[in-house]
Amino acid sequence: MNIQENISLKAFNTFGIDATAKRFVSITSVYHLQELLKKEKNIFLISGGSNMLLTKNIEQLVVHLDCKGISIDKEDEDFVYLTVNSGENWHDFVLFCVEQNYGGVENLSLIPGNVGTCPIQNIGAYGVEVKNVITKVEAVEIASTKLHTFANKDCKFGYRNSIFKNEAKNKYAITSVSFKLTKQKHILNTSYGAIETELASKNITNPSLKEVSNAVIAIRKSKLPDPKKIGNSGSFFKNPVISKSHFLELQNQYPNIPSYIISEDEIKVPAGWLIETAGFKGKRFGNYGVHEKQALVLVNYGNATGKEIYALAQKIKETILNQFSIHLEIEVNII
Repeated sequence: MNIQENISLKAFNTFGIDATAKRFVSITSVYHLQELLKKEKNIFLISGGSNMLLTKNIEQLVVHLDCKGISIDKEDEDFVYLTVNSGENWHDFVLFCVEQNYGGVENLSLIPGNVGTCPIQNIGAYGVEVKNVITKVEAVEIASTKLHTFANKDCKFGYRNSIFKNEAKNKYAITSVSFKLTKQKHILNTSYGAIETELASKNITNPSLKEVSNAVIAIRKSKLPDPKKIGNSGSFFKNPVISKSHFLELQNQYPNIPSYIISEDEIKVPAGWLIETAGFKGKRFGNYGVHEKQALVLVNYGNATGKEIYALAQKIKETILNQFSIHLEIEVNII
């Protein structure tokens, strides 16, 4: 383990914020992580850096979790059970599954970040959440250095939420995630968003896993900026859930407001639509702004600070609250 000093974290966060780690170490095995935690407790964990906004330099020891590997635990005619180490790139893992004809994650194509962070916010897209295919999560407890196993129910998954964002936050380092995926009789989810339209444009009526994945990739590329080209963290805000009565009031004023029914009295409203309607879509403020094709995405055009982007997020929240009486919740971790 080579602990380095004064390392730029620009390459370790998808926003491309040039914050500095006072000390930095990359970890490639559970054993090395446990050995490190016997000596160091005041740490800052980082993996793919896809779900955070750095607003300051990091004084703690930054521990980059870079454990790699995919293994098959067991399989039968219908299902395969995989364990994937936390440092594996999420999209690369999805492509691996698609190539192997393993179903369940194809709708989650092109989501930035690593496998180890997927359970933290229960990543989801196009009608699918990762909680539906996770069987367990293994993590090292920082205080004791012991390896713990969280079964799916122990993770307390919710909409963009889990135990790792709440009572277990900053207490565990996720080292691997295990999945149960289909090998045949795949249950495809193509009714959400523009997937059906994208497939129809290619005259595909009975899509394969790869064709669904390709459709999702095409849609995301048409709407979302590539973090390698324009710094961003994907969706910055959660889609708010409001009461039916509140929605009906808004619908009177905005007849075209899109919505998704959650329950008898709960309606989900796209945050991107709210932000666009409030006039923020495509707005640029020097080196940062709101993406021109997707209002849900805040972007760093180059050399913006995390504080500048956070201030923009607060301005958007205030405007949405005043205009729609809706409290937007930030999905990204603010550091």
